[in-house]
Amino acid sequence: MSWEEAINRVISHGIPRVYEILERHPYLPELASKLRKAREEVIKNLDHYVEMTMKSVQRTGGKAYIANDAKEAREIVGKIVGTGKRVVLGKSMVAFEIGLRKYLQSLGNEVWETDLGELLLQLTDDNPSHIIGPAIHMTKERVAKVLREKIGADVSESSTHEELVAAARKFLREKFLTADVGITGANAVAADTGSIVLVENEGNIRLSSSVPPVHISVTGVEKIVPTLEYAMIEALVQSAYWGLYPPTYVNLTSGPSSTADIEHKRVSPAHGPKEFHLVLIDNGRREIAKDPDLWEGLLCIRCGRCHLHCPVYRVLDGKFGAPPYSGPMGAMWAYFVYKDPKPATLCTHSGNCKDVCPMKINIPRVLERIKFRASKAGNGKA
Repeated sequence: MSWEEAINRVISHGIPRVYEILERHPYLPELASKLRKAREEVIKNLDHYVEMTMKSVQRTGGKAYIANDAKEAREIVGKIVGTGKRVVLGKSMVAFEIGLRKYLQSLGNEVWETDLGELLLQLTDDNPSHIIGPAIHMTKERVAKVLREKIGADVSESSTHEELVAAARKFLREKFLTADVGITGANAVAADTGSIVLVENEGNIRLSSSVPPVHISVTGVEKIVPTLEYAMIEALVQSAYWGLYPPTYVNLTSGPSSTADIEHKRVSPAHGPKEFHLVLIDNGRREIAKDPDLWEGLLCIRCGRCHLHCPVYRVLDGKFGAPPYSGPMGAMWAYFVYKDPKPATLCTHSGNCKDVCPMKINIPRVLERIKFRASKAGNGKA
């Protein structure tokens, strides 16, 4: 089966599911509107909130870093991890953006993606086709073939979805329990507490962030929100607008593990990680935040809803954007972090992406400005 058939299956399931969720839980659009205002506040005062976040992380016993570009981010994480370690990765598009897995492998570490979609991409050396469901271009039949050939799973093309998931679970279980370092992204970072919030359904993030003795979170500075309240709201809104609501897990991490069971004195560590590190990554984001034409694109919460309503994404079988950033939002982010305007030039300005975006980002207008700059610069450069 083709990419087109696989993506059409996702579209037929995903689009009606989101509308059903929003009808059943009418408070969600209100939360989305409230969240947009909070994210606007941060983007317009980004340096202030970065500084506040770093101080908050330190106050809870963690360590915080700011990386100006991908190279600096890789080096910071590489120094924390060291060499000869087993590392488990929760799904992180920012980790893909900076080339983290392959960099850590080049240092002599064993590194495993633990999100099922990301694991499939690692096993096939493939690129993600969706910001939330990175392997939605793979049919059930292809997944069975990959698991059978790459990890020796006892599955076939007639295996059920449940049997395929069980095979991946069996393979990854030992990786979780013996990992030296767990690395995750962050759906949101609360400036007032230094907490990171992660939303998931598989449970792999929960294991990656709590079983290994060291937990590292890598994320873009635009993921910062003013308070923990808004961080929790973002987790709910993001999962709802992708069509998986309620989320199975919402994970909150504030520093290394701790306990206050003896005389109410809080000490670290307890049973979980002994160390917590937050690496905030710029990589072009602060420049975009100051751009009057483009800043709105930083409000994206990575729900991926715009993909399924985009005619270009559908016609190109998901190959629209620049990995790991796909679809209409990916066309913006290809320019933001890679300075690549080419994906934006493919936009037909149907406007569907704007209509379904929970943050009400005028994506067509942002892409229009990128296209204008590329045209003005000539030779595909903006």
